[in-house]
Order: sequence, then structure tokens, then C-alpha cells
Amino acid sequence: MKRLLSRLVGTCLAAGLLQGAARPNVILVMSDDQGYGDVACLGNTMIHTPNLDRLHGQSVRLTNFHVDPTCSPTRSALMTGHYSTRAGVWHTIAGRSLLYADEVTMADVFAAAGYATGVFGKWHLGDNYPMRPQDRGFQEVLVLGGGGIGQTPDYWGNDYFDDTYWHNGRLEKEMGYCTDVFFDHALKFIDNRRDRPFFLYLPTNVAHGPFNVADSYSKPYRDRGVPATMANFYGMIDNLDENVGRLLTHLEQVGLAENTILIFMTDNGTAAGVANPNRQQTAGGNAPTWTGFNAGMRGQKGSQYEGGHRVPCFWRWPAGGIGGGKDVGRLAAHFDLLPTLIELCGLSKPPGVHFDGRSLAPLLKGQEAGWPDRTLFVSVQRQELPPKWVRSAAMTDRWRLVNGEELYDLPADPGQQADVAAKHPEVVASLRAAYEDWWSDMQPAMARYARIVVGAPEANPTSLTCHDWHSDQVPWNQGAIRSAPWANGWWAIEVARPGTYEFTLRQQPAEAAFPIQATQARVRVGEAETAASVPAGATSVTLTLDLQPGSARLETSFTDEEAGKSRGAFYIDINRKD
Repeated sequence: MKRLLSRLVGTCLAAGLLQGAARPNVILVMSDDQGYGDVACLGNTMIHTPNLDRLHGQSVRLTNFHVDPTCSPTRSALMTGHYSTRAGVWHTIAGRSLLYADEVTMADVFAAAGYATGVFGKWHLGDNYPMRPQDRGFQEVLVLGGGGIGQTPDYWGNDYFDDTYWHNGRLEKEMGYCTDVFFDHALKFIDNRRDRPFFLYLPTNVAHGPFNVADSYSKPYRDRGVPATMANFYGMIDNLDENVGRLLTHLEQVGLAENTILIFMTDNGTAAGVANPNRQQTAGGNAPTWTGFNAGMRGQKGSQYEGGHRVPCFWRWPAGGIGGGKDVGRLAAHFDLLPTLIELCGLSKPPGVHFDGRSLAPLLKGQEAGWPDRTLFVSVQRQELPPKWVRSAAMTDRWRLVNGEELYDLPADPGQQADVAAKHPEVVASLRAAYEDWWSDMQPAMARYARIVVGAPEANPTSLTCHDWHSDQVPWNQGAIRSAPWANGWWAIEVARPGTYEFTLRQQPAEAAFPIQATQARVRVGEAETAASVPAGATSVTLTLDLQPGSARLETSFTDEEAGKSRGAFYIDINRKD
């Protein structure tokens, strides 16, 4: 990886790309779980998003733009220009949300070209070396742990307000609502990087559950008959919109609006923008008068149907001729962004990397003539090994083949209600063959593991959580940790250096000071294993193993001998003793 990045820097230097202040800045804002219909300018008559609406009016809008149906996969494809499966990320937990170490990221490319790089918000591609954002090209980092505030790797007790985040590798407490905090740091980053171009990645935590927001944002929606959960969801987006307004105003005030490529998108279909009227109530206990808006699409977050993966995508760059309120309806996807930005910013493509995406620059500049027909693929692969055909869609500009069997003609049937597979067997056969080729291309990536490196000088000690267990019973949020399930799994690790390693096992993180509910603790790394008794009331147990470098499977257990059951250590600190 380091050799590849060194070659990339050398290529940029040879091309003279580390000079020239006229190169555009890039700001990529990506909200979480906000669907295509969760913006007023796209047809939602309830939600209040004046600043996103203003940006929409100033932008080229990709109206047939697709991502993965869940968050980690989308982030991996966005960062690498590859299908998420190729990048090693096809789940949001269970060791399959970790980005392969040999992938070159968007931040790597910008950093190698002399850009300042920063990320503020939700990373969700690994909390340990070598997957952390600071390992992947970002120079300024402020992120939450895991896939959302309140999840297992996040700081214990975070609840969106006055939380503790990872700032350049250290835990720091911040005051304020999460979205306000991330935008505050983003604006400071802009002000502190005026001497050279910057790449700013702003992947917000909102509007991800558990939908916490100040009542002042949600109450106006409840008062108008919006169900309580959706009112909170809309309130989170209302606050996000305010922050987008702050960003737009700041860029104008500091004179950067014209030569900044500003992109807004979301990471998957809506999570809470469509209500079930039989299960939702208003604050007064009455049936809601508003049941949401999904732009006529079928499916939501996590679905292989259009509503799971077609999302808004706005591009504005006045100095580059991109903007003016134009719609582009050709098929495009998240992995197109990196090759597009490389072309627009005049960067060097990473040597030896072959993108799955392609540059959208011609479409953004109104040059659709000669644009090729494409067949793209999305799937919902929330398992240790992805199942073939299951919850998948093969897409062209016109057609959607769902699960290898159902065929929908999108221009005629945007809601995907009429399966026309029997009428067009030749289209089904063609798309099935394309999927087979794609699947064969992805299979080598599925046979690999993204391994957390322990004992490396870059991250010693290191802390692991059960969020990254390879298991079908992962306690992925802090509520699950508190319920103390009888669950276990294993971590895929790489021991960096030979030596004596200390393993400190906990049931809850150190800041929780929670007594372990067990009498015996065990740790196993490959063939090496040790165990010890757990003293009454102990909040941690430390065990020691001598290890050699190499790939290994790390397993732990806490056994309650009286109950005759065991669970894994949900939290573990690993320290190679020097």
C-alpha cells in the first residue's frame, strides 16, 4: 500500500500537479439514511429544506443515481471507485464493513496531489488500523465510532448531544448537536486550509436512528400530523439543511463558492420517510395525516428495489461550468465519483488501479452525445459470504432485473409494480448473463478477509469491539451490549510483530466500569491459548500470550460456570509489550 501511494505521489509530481492554486476545492456532503423523497425540491410537500432546495436549483442533478442499499457498502464504493464487494465491504457489521487495506481511497488520491484532506462525521469503514480514516489519506479527522452514534464502537453513552468523538486519533468531548459539531469543524478546516486546495468529506450521522433531535425541530412536524418517529427524522434533516445553509454562506463569504466543487448525496434509501399508518401514531395517539413520501418508488433502505438505492445527487461548480439547475437522467452510481473528480481536478489516476466507475464529467458538462449504455449492479449482501442472486438488481437506463427473475421497465413503470419478465425473455437472458459475469469478477474479493493489524507501531495498543466479530449474532449497538446476550464470534487479525501481547478483556468498555458477569476468561489466537479466573467484581481481566507475526483468528470467552454458559468479550484492548 505504501509503495503504491509513493508511486502515486511521484506521478503527481512528475505531472506538475502539486503546483497551481487554481485547482478546485472539493466538498462532498453525504447524509445518512435520507432517501430521494426526503427533500422538498424532489417533491416532498411536508419537509422543510430551503438550503438543499437552493443548492438543487444551482446544480446539475443526477436523477438516475444509485448507491448500495445500506451505508458501509456505499461508503466503500464512493471512496474507491470500486464495487463495494470488490473493496471488501458488503455488510455494515460482522467484519465485512472493513475496507481492504490495499484499496486506494479518494483521500489518498487527493493527498498525493497536494490537497489538504479532512473528514468530519461517520466513517464506518473500520475503527482499527489500517482501516481508520487517518490510515486512508485523511489528514484531519473527527469521526464517531462504528456505523452510528450509540453503536458498539462509539464512545459509551453518546446520544447525539455533547458527545465524545475520535479527533485525530484521540477521544475528545465536543459540545453541541452532532451535525452542528461536524459542520463547525468543517468550516474551521476550510478557514485553516486557504493556502492550498482541499478535499473535505462531510458524511453526517443524521438522519440515522435512533432519531434523536431537539424538540424544536420535530414538534412542528408532529403538530402537522407527522408520525412521531418520522417527525424526528424530518427534524434531523431540518437541522442538516440549516448546516448546509451555513456552509453555502461561508463559501460565499470567504470567496470560495465559485471554484469549489460541491456535491450533495445520500448513502441509501430512506430509513424513516415512509410510515406504516397501521403502526404509527401522532403524539396525541391519533392516526397520522401524513404517511411520508418516497417519490413514487418501491422499497426503502435495505431494499433491492429502486427506493433502496436511487438517491439524490447534486453537483455545483460555477467556475467549471457545472450548475444551472439541469437534470441528467443517464444511469450513474457512487463509484463514478472518484474517476469524475480525478478528471475535473486534473489529478493522476492511481497506478495499477482499474475503476469499476467512469468519469461523469461529460454528463455534468452537458455532453451526453456518445455516452455509452451501461449495466450496473446493486445487492443486499448482509451475510458472511454473499449469496448469489439474492436481493439483487441489474440495471440499465431502461430496465431493472430484480433477483434474477423480475423485470421492470422503469420509464413505463417507475414504481416497479408490473413484472414484464415473461414479455421480454431476451432482456432477462441478457441481464442474467451480465450478472453472471459480474459475479465471477467479484468472487476473488469474497474469498478474502480485511484483517485488523495488532502490534503495529502505528496503533499499539489497539481496541477491538464485537461490532467486527465474524458471527451471525453480533451485538452491534450499546443497547445490545447492556442486554448481555450469550453471543460470540471471532476477529480476523494480523499480528504485526513477534512479542508478548497483553489482552485486556471487558464486557463493557472501560468508561462504563461494569463488573464482568463471568467466573472464567479465555483468549485464543491461532493455536496459542490461555485462560484465567475472573475475580468477583472485576471490570476487566488481562491475559498474556507470546505471538509470532502472521494472520490469525482471535477468539475470547467469558464463562459463567454457575449458569453453564459463555459469551465473548465484547471489548478487548491489545498491547504488544516493548
